[in-house]
Amino acid sequence: MKAFRAVARIAGVAAISAAASLAQASSLTVTHWADGMYGVPFAVAYEKGYFKEAGIDVTGFITSEGGGTTVRNAMASEIPYGEVALPAAIAASQQGVPLTIVHGGVLSLADLVWVELKDSDINGIAQMKGKKLGYSSPKSTTDMVSTIGLSNAGLLGQVERKPVGSSSGAMTALQQHAVDAAYMTEPSYSEKKAALKIAFRAVDIVPKETQTVGVVRTDYLKQHPDVIRGIINARRKGVEFIKAHPDEAGKILAKEYKMDPAVATAAIKNVLASDPNYWSTGGFDYNGMNELLKGLVLVKAIEPGPFDWSKIVDDSLLPASERSK
Repeated sequence: MKAFRAVARIAGVAAISAAASLAQASSLTVTHWADGMYGVPFAVAYEKGYFKEAGIDVTGFITSEGGGTTVRNAMASEIPYGEVALPAAIAASQQGVPLTIVHGGVLSLADLVWVELKDSDINGIAQMKGKKLGYSSPKSTTDMVSTIGLSNAGLLGQVERKPVGSSSGAMTALQQHAVDAAYMTEPSYSEKKAALKIAFRAVDIVPKETQTVGVVRTDYLKQHPDVIRGIINARRKGVEFIKAHPDEAGKILAKEYKMDPAVATAAIKNVLASDPNYWSTGGFDYNGMNELLKGLVLVKAIEPGPFDWSKIVDDSLLPASERSK
């Protein structure tokens, strides 16, 4: 009996320790939080209490303009997890950062369009010949997509491409006629669409390309798998809620991003109309991930050749239905 009580005490201490670990207050890292659509599932999960249900005390969200900065922020956090751009995760891994990709994030480019001013007459990327196109920065998603699109249209070298920085910089370049078409992402497009026309959509060029994934520092993953599983599950519930209740999700997004609810709701509905599976519930789209690899090779961000996803991807924390067969 004494031995049983001793074992029970040990088990109780272990349970309390695990609960304390799960309850540890921390911010989570999400790329382009407050200005991109990647954070919507997290906003919903936070507002609806899904993180608390998983025993995780999320106090807010850390962000950056993307790329390696977001990965560094994530790896240095109390909970070293983040939803980051897939190219940034690949680059960090190749540079020796000990990270593991644990879930799919945004699986398509449904939030990305190229826009023109209302009085312009571009209807499709094929009509960009002799014109100027604005993309964000070298080796970025907008660099890859525009390069692929112009290449497929036989216009590579016949269109002047200009890096224009952030979406606000893209809008300025467009208004000053420095470019004829500039990239724009949701929710910025829904906010500014009254003065704009869509020249072409990214999904018309690359129907499926994974943009973001969830990553965690590998040592933390081994020590605290339940914390990461809880985050994944809370995010998945957020995605399911968005699909079932886009209007309420729009109100939540507006609150978290401090924006007009009508704009937030329109952005969510636009994305879902272009791709109902824009937000992954956790599973990976390896075709979309391989499409991104092709783009990275095209813009010389990585060397050509085979890439072994199994070295950096671990889907063991996903529900069985979400794991790769």
